[in-house]
Amino acid sequence: LINSDEAVVVDVRSAAEFESGHIHGALSIPHQKLASRIAELEKYRDKTIVVVDKIGQHSGAAGKKLSGEEFNVCRLGGGISEWQDSSLPLVKGK
Repeated sequence: LINSDEAVVVDVRSAAEFESGHIHGALSIPHQKLASRIAELEKYRDKTIVVVDKIGQHSGAAGKKLSGEEFNVCRLGGGISEWQDSSLPLVKGK
């Protein structure tokens, strides 16, 4: 989905965690700020929102919130930890 530009990754970890390594092209919206920043995702309404966190502890609640706003949502199973364990690339910085 990501490679075919059919999805956008929303990383709900803290800003510091995001800067330490994230999926290329991901948007940083910490889970505590998601409700107040949902409007930023309106331009992606026609895409699947892939919610990512560290190990899965916050992505479920974030996904429910976005689904309630009628976004097409899925979670990255295992979060960034699983992504790293699979030797997939991360980008550092903002």
